[in-house]
Amino acid sequence: MVQGTVQVMHGGSSRWRRRSGEYPTLTAALAVAGDGDVLSIAPGTYRENLVLHHAVTLRGPEDGSGSVRIAPLDGVALTLRASAVVQDLHLEGQDRAAPALLVEDGSPELTDLRVSTHSAAGIEVRGPGARPLVRRCTVENPAGVGIAVLDGGGGVFEECEVVASGQTGFSVRGGGRPRLERCRIHHSTGAGIAVTGEGSGLEALGCEVYEVRGAGVQIAARAAARLTDCAVHRTTADGVTLDTDAVLTLAGCDIHDIPENAVDLRSRSVLTLSRTSVRRFGRNGLSVWDPGTRVDAESCEIHDSTGDYPAVWVSDGATASLDSCRVHDVPDALFVLDRGSAVEVTDSDLSQVRNTAVSVSDGATARLDDCRIREAGTGAWFRDHGSGGTLAGCTIDAVQTGVIVTKGADPALEQCTVTSPAEAGFYVSAGGRGTFTACRVTDSSGFGFHVLDGCRTTLTRCHTERCARGGYEFPEDGPVVEDCTGDGSGPRQAAQPAPGGGFTGAQSGVRTVTAARSPVAQPAPAARASVPRPADPADAGAAAAAARESGAVLGQLDGLVGLDSVKREVRALTDMIEVGRRRQQAGLKAASVRRHLVFTGSPGTGKTTVARLYGEILASLGVLERGHLVEVSRVDLVGEHIGSTAIRTQEAFERARGGVLFIDEAYALAPEDSGRDFGREAIDTLVKLMEDHRDAVVVIVAGYTAEMERFLTVNPGVASRFSRTIAFGDYGPGELLRIVEQQAEEHEYRLGEGTAEALLTYFTELPKGPGFGNGRTARQTFESMVERHAGRVAQLSEPSTDELTLLFPADLPTLPTPC
Repeated sequence: MVQGTVQVMHGGSSRWRRRSGEYPTLTAALAVAGDGDVLSIAPGTYRENLVLHHAVTLRGPEDGSGSVRIAPLDGVALTLRASAVVQDLHLEGQDRAAPALLVEDGSPELTDLRVSTHSAAGIEVRGPGARPLVRRCTVENPAGVGIAVLDGGGGVFEECEVVASGQTGFSVRGGGRPRLERCRIHHSTGAGIAVTGEGSGLEALGCEVYEVRGAGVQIAARAAARLTDCAVHRTTADGVTLDTDAVLTLAGCDIHDIPENAVDLRSRSVLTLSRTSVRRFGRNGLSVWDPGTRVDAESCEIHDSTGDYPAVWVSDGATASLDSCRVHDVPDALFVLDRGSAVEVTDSDLSQVRNTAVSVSDGATARLDDCRIREAGTGAWFRDHGSGGTLAGCTIDAVQTGVIVTKGADPALEQCTVTSPAEAGFYVSAGGRGTFTACRVTDSSGFGFHVLDGCRTTLTRCHTERCARGGYEFPEDGPVVEDCTGDGSGPRQAAQPAPGGGFTGAQSGVRTVTAARSPVAQPAPAARASVPRPADPADAGAAAAAARESGAVLGQLDGLVGLDSVKREVRALTDMIEVGRRRQQAGLKAASVRRHLVFTGSPGTGKTTVARLYGEILASLGVLERGHLVEVSRVDLVGEHIGSTAIRTQEAFERARGGVLFIDEAYALAPEDSGRDFGREAIDTLVKLMEDHRDAVVVIVAGYTAEMERFLTVNPGVASRFSRTIAFGDYGPGELLRIVEQQAEEHEYRLGEGTAEALLTYFTELPKGPGFGNGRTARQTFESMVERHAGRVAQLSEPSTDELTLLFPADLPTLPTPC
């Protein structure tokens, strides 16, 4: 259908060629047109599939008299195979297997086009010879990709807009290498920009990606990109993602209002940032994972987190470098964890941090040079064995505690100054180490240097001034101290420590510490984390003597009502452990069996009982030293102050050493609306302890099925620590009856005529709401029957034995009325 005509103006130099002609269709006009000819299209709708083989000019009316719609029923609306000029057209396509506009060759100029289509792609640039210049074009394609550049294609896109694409807004793959200038990509379903595949690349200048239902920018599979002065914001997933050897440079960019990670990179990807702002993110500002993955950031700012996660997360062997950066207004500034992970921070500011500015754990290292940390809960925390690094020339001001070193961590600090801490300037506990050289603490509300018993720490040329509780606090057999000084402030300040830990001067002598206080406020008696003690052979022998044979314990397990699938799971796990033990005795390799378990199910289904028996079984097999059960919940693990949660969790773990730590309703450690909740600190501490002491303690977490599934996702290491999940199904009426019968037999009662049938009916009709307790409900029912029986029999003057023991249907409690 044609609603207009096409005028062809020939571009030849010969006078006889300078004529015009009108044609009823675009196809007819193109058939006579040659290089340099101009085709002026009258307003109307053209249901044609156009192919341009010549360098013609194809344009709509310049006087604004109407629009030109090229809208075939199927296929490609416009294909370009030459360096043509196309302007002021409206393209539409309906073919889900083909693009609306296809550039296959040449360097065509496309200006002021509107592509409104339901096609595979709005614009597709395909092939190494395709290099279009696309200016001020708008693409809307709810059915597919907005713009796709592939198979070696390229081109320049200036001031273009991609809106409401059903898939990726701008897709580059197969070696495509376009350049975008001042483009806008928004309201896409899928990534805003995606660059994939070896040889694929993209350069973007002054572009904006926003309101995307997915990630803003994705670079993957050996692709590379450079974004300069670009903005990415208001996505539903991560702002920028890199995966599998991807390379990306961000210069002068602004990434903000991201609900997930602002920037996430993995699998040997490399990111370079300069003059870039990352703000208002829901998870990590920078999330860096895997060996070979690296971030280099210079003159960047990361701030205003809206979530509850560290601003910078580096783990699994990744590395990061921050130079002249600012990180502020975040829950935690920098977390580096796992052996091989490392960060270098130079001349940077970490401020207004609600919890820990720098956390180093699981064998990672951090190096900070000439950095400034202020207004934080903890300045730097080196958490465990193998974790370390250096702090040189750093200042830490207005914090709760300046530097904490715990559990065998061994950092080196040189010429660092802590000013006005609310607690200790430097705090070393639980076997922490550390070397402190020429470090200073001034105006501390607590101690300057607080070192607990058992910590091998070295202090050289350190100095304290105006410390309210004293400059130095450590036991007699404490750290190595050389040439350290203080101003004598504090109630027990020793003026000048001498080499080897002694003091000289007016207040000479060493104060012996027997019970030191943690640098963070917390209730007694959990003021100090317990330190693992060597196992006493006598204790081990006594425990072994007291342990029952595994067959006896399994017999008790089999005697429990119901739980058939649970019994099978426990027996299978027990068999694996037993065979592994026998293979080791025979000099063979034994498969590694992770013994930590997840129990899911409703309350009262026997989870605690099975956990206790499981501990006994492992003790009888020699896997655990004692096999005892320590049952805890959120209230036992989570403290009210920064740092106290980790200490409480460690103490609970120590109580369970040699046995089972059973955490009931474990999902409460990670509430969905957590805000600033310390439960996640308990989870992080548990994950670390479970790995470090996997042979000493078995951890079982329990709770409702759906909630436990969510719990297993809150920390990357949680799910991997547990070998299997065992589901505890609800008891049926018959099984609840059997529990009552066992209770009656144990307490020397009997069920009278008709009582069993009445109990079955009772349990069938009993409402099974959220408060239903399964086995607990059966026991409560039995207790109620005993009470009602007592009230009835107490009225008899001389009851017979049958009257004292028989329970009848009349003794059943009344069914509760449904709400």
